[in-house]
Amino acid sequence: MEEHGYADRGHGMNYGIQISASGALASMHKQDALTGNLANLGTAGFKPIFAGTQFRQAVRQEDGVFNLSSNDMLERLGAGVLSAPTRINFAQGALEITSSPMDVAIDGDGFFVIGFNGGQALTRDGRLTLNSNGTLVQSSSGKPILDPSNNPIQIDPDQGPLVIHSDGLLTQSDVAIGQLAMADVADRSILTKHGEGLFVSKFGTPLKLVDGRGSIQQFAFEGSGVNEIDAIMKIQSAARSAQGNIGMIDMQNRMMDKAINTFGRIA
Repeated sequence: MEEHGYADRGHGMNYGIQISASGALASMHKQDALTGNLANLGTAGFKPIFAGTQFRQAVRQEDGVFNLSSNDMLERLGAGVLSAPTRINFAQGALEITSSPMDVAIDGDGFFVIGFNGGQALTRDGRLTLNSNGTLVQSSSGKPILDPSNNPIQIDPDQGPLVIHSDGLLTQSDVAIGQLAMADVADRSILTKHGEGLFVSKFGTPLKLVDGRGSIQQFAFEGSGVNEIDAIMKIQSAARSAQGNIGMIDMQNRMMDKAINTFGRIA
């Protein structure tokens, strides 16, 4: 019976280390994600990600292996935490006024549509320019901006100053020359980041677009959605959580060492 008691005690210590390790790993993952947000404080149209944790069930519940033996008391502790799936915060960033007629921002819901791998991608980065062929493209990626028919937009600078209206209509010398598409998706949880401020389907499938409901503002672009103070505070909180869990691992290691080298000899 005594040997069984010591075995259970050692099992409990190992279990405690595993729970603390799960907390440390989840906190470090959260810290990395938040640090990535902070690094994009000055990135136009950047959308930060939410990184959280979720409760993890014991092995028998999580994997459905109820035929395995276990310890009921330890199972009630659960199995610590694990990183929850990250989510993108699509809240609008502040609009920054510029002097460039090629800078546009969407005030409200919606995205600009970008030509991407034979299909479409979405972006809130409205810093535009013309390439050598006179095609309207995104400055950061060089990819074409599309119209509502998914066609690239051609502009001849010699035809006069470009005016971009709130509905996306493009005119030069009061003559309509094209239209910026402004679109959205019914469920934004399907979107994932692809770099260069682009969003695509996380399933690799074509996006099913619906009309965007915002209005377009010329001579402006949307700044980063990162709140600097909030990001710094959350990074510090995640760091403290990771350090606390690492401290628990160290304490349990020392307890286990004492149990083996002191109480084990007495037994």
